[in-house]
Amino acid sequence: MAEHDQIFRKEALDYQAGAQGQGTVLRLSPSWTRWAFWLLLAVVGFYVAFGIFGWVTQYASGPAVVRMQGRLEVTALSAGQVTSVEVQPGQRVKEGQILARFFAGPEQASLERYEHEFELLLLQRMRDLTNEAADQSLTSLRAEMELAKFQLEQRLVRAPQAGVVSDVRIRRGQHLSEGEVVVALVQEDSPIEVIAMLPGGSRPLLAKGGKMRLELAGFQYQYQELLIDQVGDGLVGPEEVRRYLGPELADSLTVNGAVVLVRAHSPSRFFEADGKQLAYFDGMQGTVDARVKSERIILTIIPGLKTLFH
Repeated sequence: MAEHDQIFRKEALDYQAGAQGQGTVLRLSPSWTRWAFWLLLAVVGFYVAFGIFGWVTQYASGPAVVRMQGRLEVTALSAGQVTSVEVQPGQRVKEGQILARFFAGPEQASLERYEHEFELLLLQRMRDLTNEAADQSLTSLRAEMELAKFQLEQRLVRAPQAGVVSDVRIRRGQHLSEGEVVVALVQEDSPIEVIAMLPGGSRPLLAKGGKMRLELAGFQYQYQELLIDQVGDGLVGPEEVRRYLGPELADSLTVNGAVVLVRAHSPSRFFEADGKQLAYFDGMQGTVDARVKSERIILTIIPGLKTLFH
């Protein structure tokens, strides 16, 4: 057979005929695969056990505001211009003490006129004890004087109870309408209450005695543990929340959708932040996380297993 009719080249045949060593099957060293297998098995076992015995907790989160119980807002009895503010924040006041004065020029002038007329009529009556017209005039003027005194009293703002001034909302020269807040009073050593607005969907899972975690604005990662005192029976909308909080806080909190109002108390008038004892103040805001549900991790990953664990 001619050389060009062969399938393989002559050089290749000569090489194979003269080759003495043959290749062997590739062998893997079993030294590292043995411990790697057991390590992988241990890791898988750990995660399976963690999923079965570990628990994950779900929280309902929402805005919250700090309030002092027993807080009383004193309002203006009538419209007018403030002529003087008699108190300042932190000052202790007695019941009936004057907190502010409104301009009372016309009322004061009317009272002085009635008193002057009353004195003149009284002199006439004493000179003539039979003067019945003077008697009738005195009775009428006495009623006018009482009305003038009442109107003059309306120009004063007095403390309805003893307490501590927590906030003064007015300044001298300011014009106020009837019903506007003048001063806020609190009882000394008033307990601290936290009002949280949590999503309405969490209402069935919230109950008295549950735990809440408060994080005040400006004190990040400084958590205060609270116990729930009261949970609202119904859900309220943003407008109702604004009316409940009052005009001074309504615009500073953002509430979306229906929420449930949850109240909790603080065991102390102070909270700890960065190792320091700081005082709560009325109106402080923050965020609350309330624990609503806990379940095994594996049930969260595979919800179909809930029927087995139930």
